[in-house]
Amino acid sequence: MTKPLEGLLVVSLEQAVAAPYCSSRLADAGARVIKLERAEGDFARGYDRVVHGESAYFVWLNRGKESLAVDLKQPDDLALVKRMLARADIFIQNLAPGAAGRLGLGHDVLRKAHPRLITCDISGYGEAGPYAKMKAYDLLVQAESGLASITGRPEGPGRVGVSVCDIACGMYAYQAVLEALLLRGRTGEGSALATSLFSGMADWMTVPLLHQDYGPGAPKRVGLNHPSIAPYGVYACQGGDEVVFSIQNEREWKRLVEEVLQRPEILDDPRFADNTARVENRPALDAIIDAVFSALDRDTLTTRLFDAAIAYGAVNTPADLSHHPQLRRVTVATPSGPVELVAPPVERRGSDWDLGAVPAIGEHSDALRKEFAA
Repeated sequence: MTKPLEGLLVVSLEQAVAAPYCSSRLADAGARVIKLERAEGDFARGYDRVVHGESAYFVWLNRGKESLAVDLKQPDDLALVKRMLARADIFIQNLAPGAAGRLGLGHDVLRKAHPRLITCDISGYGEAGPYAKMKAYDLLVQAESGLASITGRPEGPGRVGVSVCDIACGMYAYQAVLEALLLRGRTGEGSALATSLFSGMADWMTVPLLHQDYGPGAPKRVGLNHPSIAPYGVYACQGGDEVVFSIQNEREWKRLVEEVLQRPEILDDPRFADNTARVENRPALDAIIDAVFSALDRDTLTTRLFDAAIAYGAVNTPADLSHHPQLRRVTVATPSGPVELVAPPVERRGSDWDLGAVPAIGEHSDALRKEFAA
């Protein structure tokens, strides 16, 4: 099957997570992606050794790419990269702000020389403003953006357990590049794009920020519960097993009360008249739910929830996810052997994903130097 981005050339001067996320999704969609690495490789290669000696992050985010080891301080290597960019459709880079410009690879210079080129600059906080020169990694931005302050239990802030700031930034970059390709198809002109870890997470923080600016204040940390919807969170049933369930509207609330809790009189209690009242009276509501749930074993409780069409789930671990019946996987080759990765989230009906291999450092250097020779 023809992939949507076949025929496009992407050159990515990248490291870590955000930029590789963007370019890996372009590669999944059929683009040819040339990854520029230092001689020692993208430092994400050394984050861990859990996948047959390879880094989990690197294996996840670098499938389907060609690796070229370059030293951009060497004139010949810099000239090689510039020749690549003369033929490229997309250039992605996440060097420190200003570094690409000092190499003659800034978006202004490149776009003037190659009007159809789409450039995408990824940074921690953006290229202007008082934080422009600040180094930024995922956990730092989780803290700086306010995300950590609303994550965790009441006793203290917590880190979201995956690199959400990097991933959000990479997703926004991918989205913007696809939009720029559509625009180029109409106008013939490329685009100069820029995004950052902070701006991506700031967008994700919009609801807490609106609560802060226009409401009573930012949501408090409530652990594995929703700060502004009730009931919506984790509850223990008989024996200590935990179940997460969610009520999204008054129809579901009525079914929960009548069919699951089997306490129809609660519908007339003004403390629980609507979601706002339920949030305000969460402790009293939780006490009622806990009293019912603690008398029911998990099978009985989940049967009631299912029969009442109430959304619920288990509090699973990564070990549980590994054996989850809904988990789809795909096999990808790596320098150390095949790896089962999570399949891309979007299914292409009628066809299977065919993802390229994860490259070794500089695996394609000789071939690329020959192809793009002066």
